[in-house]
Amino acid sequence: MNTLILVLRIVLGAMLVVFGSNKFIGFIPGFEFANPDAGIFFGALTDSYVLKTVGIIEVLVGLLLLTKKAVPFALILLAPISVNIILFHATLDPANIGPGAFVFVANAFLIFKSWSTYKTLF
Repeated sequence: MNTLILVLRIVLGAMLVVFGSNKFIGFIPGFEFANPDAGIFFGALTDSYVLKTVGIIEVLVGLLLLTKKAVPFALILLAPISVNIILFHATLDPANIGPGAFVFVANAFLIFKSWSTYKTLF
């Protein structure tokens, strides 16, 4: 089980660093959404401060996960972002839900596995 947690933490951290950095550098080519509403919504996020803020948080969380520093804090910080990723894809872009579903499930699983750390919050 410890190996699974380690692999999930590293893969999730690497994904967040890559996709978070892409929000600033733009090295991954853009893609067309099947649903025009998804494109309009994503365009509005891109044109505002929202996507840059999410990118900063993704890179920060990814680095914390990769360096194993403040992992419980990083996972809680990622929780609202992972929920929004899954909701965006579930409602507006279900064809591309795969990576978002991985982020959501990995985040939820890692929170579950370290639940004793969060008991005092609830």
